[in-house]
Amino acid sequence: MTAYNALMAYQKETQALAQIMGRLGWDQETVMPRGAVDQRAEEMAALEAVLHARRTDPRVGDWLAKVEANDEVSAANLRLIAREYARATKVPANLATALARITSKGQGIWAEARGNEDVAAFLPTLAEILRLRREEAAAIAGDADPYDALLQDYEPGTSGAEIETMFSRMRPRLVDLRARILDSGIDPTPLEGHFPEDKQLALSNEIAAKFGYDFNHGRIDKAVHPFSSGSGKDVRITTRVDESEPMGCLYSTIHEVGHACYELNIEDAYGLTVLGQGVSMGVHESQSRSYENQMGRSRAFAGWLFDRMRDVFGEMNLTNADALYRSMNRVSSGYIRTEADEVHYNLHILMRFDLERALVSGDLDVQDLEAAWNDRFTADFGSAVDKPSNGMLQDVHWSVGLFGYFPTYSLGNVYAGCLYKTLKQDLPEVDTALALGDPSPATGWMAENLQRHGGLFGPRALVERATRAPVSDGPLLDYLEAKFGEIYGV
Repeated sequence: MTAYNALMAYQKETQALAQIMGRLGWDQETVMPRGAVDQRAEEMAALEAVLHARRTDPRVGDWLAKVEANDEVSAANLRLIAREYARATKVPANLATALARITSKGQGIWAEARGNEDVAAFLPTLAEILRLRREEAAAIAGDADPYDALLQDYEPGTSGAEIETMFSRMRPRLVDLRARILDSGIDPTPLEGHFPEDKQLALSNEIAAKFGYDFNHGRIDKAVHPFSSGSGKDVRITTRVDESEPMGCLYSTIHEVGHACYELNIEDAYGLTVLGQGVSMGVHESQSRSYENQMGRSRAFAGWLFDRMRDVFGEMNLTNADALYRSMNRVSSGYIRTEADEVHYNLHILMRFDLERALVSGDLDVQDLEAAWNDRFTADFGSAVDKPSNGMLQDVHWSVGLFGYFPTYSLGNVYAGCLYKTLKQDLPEVDTALALGDPSPATGWMAENLQRHGGLFGPRALVERATRAPVSDGPLLDYLEAKFGEIYGV
């Protein structure tokens, strides 16, 4: 067996074990009994110990030293394996295990604190998670920026400084657009009524299938915080239901389907290799945000959705498709990131990015996080946070150690703006299909031009390959100004 074949066989086993660990995480957030939290934490720690040992096995380094790439695929495999090996060997095994244990417990502690509106109950756990993540970041970064070391887990090849520059450029146009909208005097009528859970879930399943979700290789469950997990031929997504507000369920489903279809559409040959998963969370978000917003919240798709909602739920207070379109794109300074309109969404992310950078650097103490969050929210959104579940306890990310993840949401929006601009140029009749409830031309374009490549190309290179242009925030901001300018007459 050649060194390359030996390395890839070893990697296949490592990837399979990582998938099992991911499945345990899915189980914990969906169906695991609440009393199993401590045992699950030990199970996760044990699996992480096995995975860390495999990722740092000296044989990996020996194989890497012996092999040379002979084609594009082997070069990409070696590049990503080497990057993972270099990172893993800098992190002590006991630290990796401790992080797996505390973040497994942290999700449950956060969920209970959120339900009880009790920030104090969560802070000790958050402080310990942050301490361990800082220690990990320092081990990886050396003399470099620790936040950048964490960011590489989610968006390889970028830095906090680059993101800050992009966000600073985006902010003035976002704030100006929001001001013009809120000064317009136009306020679309919100959807109101009672929408039974079983009917919401049935319609969300129907929509998921239309967007390409393969129920032979995936399922939909409920969770406190919607998410997607898994890759290859086993993906899992979740949604949530509020019987007074069906759009949360429907659009959470579409969003997570975007993530899941990315994983499902990767070349089969890349299965259980480092190429067999999304290349970055920014690229992942570009898929979920395109599915949810550019396709799902389009005027064309609203026409089909209005008819289906009326079939499923009966007559509604919104009496035509145009009213539904305006309602689903209503701009409002709400508290919740996942429910935010497209104009406000990036402002939510900019706030979280600044706060978590300050936490990692030590400029902000965990004990002061709630006050800092509330002050920043008032400054950015013009209203005071009324309760912790609408404030710093609303997102699951920090409870599971995902420092560096938040900026990838806005990067995903930027990538989505670039991708959808090119898609519309390549498929000028895409809205005709969406008006018939058929997103397949758009989702097919995404599968062919981006999803099938998995980790073959770097994040920015992949997007630029698909769009035939440099990545820029311009297409996203132009799209937002055109869409919401028409809705609000500004």
